[in-house]
Amino acid sequence: MALESCLLLLILFLLFVETRTQPNQCGEIHLDSQLSPTSNLLSWLSPSGHFAFGFYPQGNGFAIGIWLIGQPDNTVVWTANRDDPPVSSNATIHFSEEGKLLLRTGQGRYEKLIADVSVSDSASMLDSGNFVLYSNCNIIWQSFDFPTDTILGGQSLNQSQELVSSVSSSNHSSGRFFLWMQRDGNLVAYPRNSAALPNDAYWISHTDNHVGLDLSLNHQGHLFMNIYKSEPQELLFANSSYSCENSTTIFRATLDADGIFRLYSHCSESKTSWSVHVEWSALNNQCDVYGFCDFNSYCSGTGTNYECSCYPGFVFNDPNEKFSGCYRNASESFCAGSKEGRKYHVTGIENLLFERDPYSAQELEEEKCRLSCLEDCHCDVALYMDAKCEKYTFPIRYGRENKTISSIAFFKEETNPGQKIIIDNKKSLIMFLAIIFCSIAILCFGIAISTFFVYRDRAFLYEKLSEIISLTGEFTLQSFSYDELEKATDGFREELGRGSIGAVYKGKINGGEKTVAIKRLEKVLDRGEKNFQAEITIIGQTYHRNLVRLLGFCFDHSRRLLVYEYLKNGTLADLLFTAERRPVWKERIRIALDIARGILYLHEECEACIIHGNITPQNILMDDSWIAKISDFGLSKLLYPDKVRSSMALLSHSRGHLAPEWQNNALISIKADIYSFGVVLLEITCCRSSIKADVSTEDEMILSRWAYQCFVAGQLDMLLKDEHVEYESLE
Repeated sequence: MALESCLLLLILFLLFVETRTQPNQCGEIHLDSQLSPTSNLLSWLSPSGHFAFGFYPQGNGFAIGIWLIGQPDNTVVWTANRDDPPVSSNATIHFSEEGKLLLRTGQGRYEKLIADVSVSDSASMLDSGNFVLYSNCNIIWQSFDFPTDTILGGQSLNQSQELVSSVSSSNHSSGRFFLWMQRDGNLVAYPRNSAALPNDAYWISHTDNHVGLDLSLNHQGHLFMNIYKSEPQELLFANSSYSCENSTTIFRATLDADGIFRLYSHCSESKTSWSVHVEWSALNNQCDVYGFCDFNSYCSGTGTNYECSCYPGFVFNDPNEKFSGCYRNASESFCAGSKEGRKYHVTGIENLLFERDPYSAQELEEEKCRLSCLEDCHCDVALYMDAKCEKYTFPIRYGRENKTISSIAFFKEETNPGQKIIIDNKKSLIMFLAIIFCSIAILCFGIAISTFFVYRDRAFLYEKLSEIISLTGEFTLQSFSYDELEKATDGFREELGRGSIGAVYKGKINGGEKTVAIKRLEKVLDRGEKNFQAEITIIGQTYHRNLVRLLGFCFDHSRRLLVYEYLKNGTLADLLFTAERRPVWKERIRIALDIARGILYLHEECEACIIHGNITPQNILMDDSWIAKISDFGLSKLLYPDKVRSSMALLSHSRGHLAPEWQNNALISIKADIYSFGVVLLEITCCRSSIKADVSTEDEMILSRWAYQCFVAGQLDMLLKDEHVEYESLE
């Protein structure tokens, strides 16, 4: 009896140990399972065999995702870490014994989490297309919670979630468009390179003023919005009408690479063969997608019969990708000096529309509108519509042809320099040519005689004179003497401001008719007049609507002065930090865009890339129309070459604007300006300086750190305590 009791206890103990050591697994994929692109097992299938999770080919390697198995092509519906580069064939997916789903590359030397969980005990690829991880039979992670460009039957898109289109049907990295379930209740499609403002939206669900919304797709092909008011309601977008005749049907709603949101049905003809049908499309006209044809190009056509075209005077950035946008095939702006022989004309395109943010708008007749743009060097294009003439500068975005709109756009471009000028009167032409030839002959004879005597008696003087003459052809700025500028400023009496490299004074030139700002440089290397003029020439040829214009210079031995246009409304710092009425939210957004356009021109659009190195509100001036203009660009090349880093650190009014590479002795690039612009953008948003001692808490002293803390805590409204702005726009 005692022996039987001992055996019974032993059996119960072994059963208890077995139960404790055998985990409760609900999925068919167990711990320590692996996938590899080169092995027989490169994916885990769903029970029906319709969906698979694992490696699929992309580019010159492999990506990780979920796809609907089909012939001849699979349909990818989800991608993990989609913006990472493709992995090589020696990569593996390992469901480790610790419960982590890992990507291992380089023979296991590099690991990256595919799912951000570490306590799972099994996994499944479900027939719904959802890949899930379990812990004690509870789902702790699922791919449905992290959509890329597609939702499947049984999946929802919740508030603040978004779908991002793929680059193309073969490249599933993040593309050019996104569909966002906003907190205001609207489902909205935007271009990704936009600020997601209302005028950037090209499709909207118009479901605002509803509480608790999500977009759902059920297994019957109903695409609808769940609306929660006093009781749940459904707002139907699409309802499948195609009959699959009792065969398996799978539905998916995808934001396609072309920016259009569509509902598809896949009807099985066999286990791996599907017939695909478009059940619903948010837009029927491809040209209605803002930004489909990128900057400085426009979309024409209807339906799927579309074409991207460059504006007159522009060529495609990439001839193989016609939607990539265009750039102007010209080396100088229309305001880069009135050089002899440069002629312009305008080309009109009818029924054209683009984003309407003109710098000038007035009521004019059509012909006067065309001439007005031709005579205005700032005008790149004029839009005549509804008896109004609107002027714009490039770049232009959201261009599209609309046959129902009565409009005409006048694009200005330079006439081909080799184009022949036709003169009707033959007799006048002969006389004109005779005068030219005689003048040239007399001039050549005079130069020959002068050269002989001057070379013999004053060779050195002639050599110096030749250098000055050679510079004249390239230099278009006005040269002043020191006495002229001293008189123009009344002995440098009225000081407008002072920086670390010199002071700025108010003056008048051209007989007192034109008010200017004169900067006296005090920390410039004496490298000779020729080098100084060469640097100033680059600055003088750099002209943009959002840059302060350089009008002239003075070189008088050690005394160097620059003459700028005068902007009476002061600096952005005055406007943001000391003005009685700070600008409203929309004005601040416009100012930020003005500054960004100026920086973009310096970095990418002018002939020589210019790194400003000192972007602060004190170096941004406001003109008579309250347009922001960047000043002091290009001055870094006039400093001592061996002290550029330390000098630029002193230039900034606030060290809070300096990028880390200034202090870490790293290579300086345009990224330093982008960092400084980010700090200025925060200052514009919050109407306060980047470093402020008079604050209520110590956390608020450094603006960038405080803004980050508010962002992480979801309390961005703390940055604007006394002002009501749209939260999505602020975020």
